[in-house]
Amino acid sequence: MNHDIAIIGAGVAGLATGWRLAQRGFDVGIFERDEPGSGASRAAAGMLAPTAEVKFGEGALLRLQRDSLARFGDFADELREASGVDIDYRTEGSLVVALEPDDTERLERIWAYQRELGLDARRLSGPAARDLEPRLAPSVHSAVLCPDDHQVDAWKLVDALTEAFTRAGGTLHTHTSVDAIARDHRRVRGLRLADTRCVEASTVVVAAGAWSGGILGVPELDKPTVRPVKGQALCLVDNDDAPLCRHVIRAPDAYLVPKNDGSIVVGATMEERGFDARLTAGGIFELLRGAWRAMPGIYDLELRDTWAGFRPISLDDAPLLGPSKIDGLWIASGHGRHGILLSAITGDVMSEAIAAGELPARYAAFAPTRFG
Repeated sequence: MNHDIAIIGAGVAGLATGWRLAQRGFDVGIFERDEPGSGASRAAAGMLAPTAEVKFGEGALLRLQRDSLARFGDFADELREASGVDIDYRTEGSLVVALEPDDTERLERIWAYQRELGLDARRLSGPAARDLEPRLAPSVHSAVLCPDDHQVDAWKLVDALTEAFTRAGGTLHTHTSVDAIARDHRRVRGLRLADTRCVEASTVVVAAGAWSGGILGVPELDKPTVRPVKGQALCLVDNDDAPLCRHVIRAPDAYLVPKNDGSIVVGATMEERGFDARLTAGGIFELLRGAWRAMPGIYDLELRDTWAGFRPISLDDAPLLGPSKIDGLWIASGHGRHGILLSAITGDVMSEAIAAGELPARYAAFAPTRFG
């Protein structure tokens, strides 16, 4: 079971990194305590939305997001060729809607910032927004269209990356928990598994999402600075021949993401509750209420599923990509709300850096050692 490179975690970050490394000829093993994508990846709605989700003061992160989005068309095609799985890459865009005067003021500020950054964001009146999405609520009196925002099916993305990784020669160890990273002082030697087996590996990549900071065998000051932020979400089924919406609808209190199979993902709460995975009546109610205010037609849709996931959030809300202070230990975590969007670039950055032995200077803003 020894490998050149051992990756902890089979979410999209770990799978994309493993696939790219396997393509370079490395013997790669991914160790996943459950099934692939069982953390944040399969809980995601699949939005690729750097324009709609832009925040003030996150210039470096925005550049990384846009770089990743620019790769996604080719990434989806390559994945389909490598795995036989179509990830349902959709390009209709996002529609950010305002329902009240306060919403409009916030929307105006964000729109001005988007324009300042040179992003394609188009201000619409309420009637113009309903021309695009006729089933929006009459209370929607303004909106911003973000045509460059896209989406994929997160489940299919996980399936595609899993298949592409194994077809490229990688080894996936599912239901295999890692107890600790084995090291000789400041040098990684491999992994110690929960069943007491040892895995030799000269390089270890921590891609365990929100659980990355809890990996044993790493000194406290060198652990990834990542915490879990809980998100509850739900899935509705639209059985009408005419879909309820085509664009991703981003309302003040919920978003709606239409999928090719007629389902609509509604999400997601932001809760600082550690690893408390319980679904709450209040959380689901607020999501349904927020979605219904923007698009009343959800009232009659079937409720298919509800779930909760844990976003891996770093201290500055940007991902951790690159080497740690321990020789041979690399980090690919902390992607927060953008794990699916950044999957196309994460594998490229990590595989390039590991092959070269150092993080390229253009990605220095995301070095795991930046917090000191």
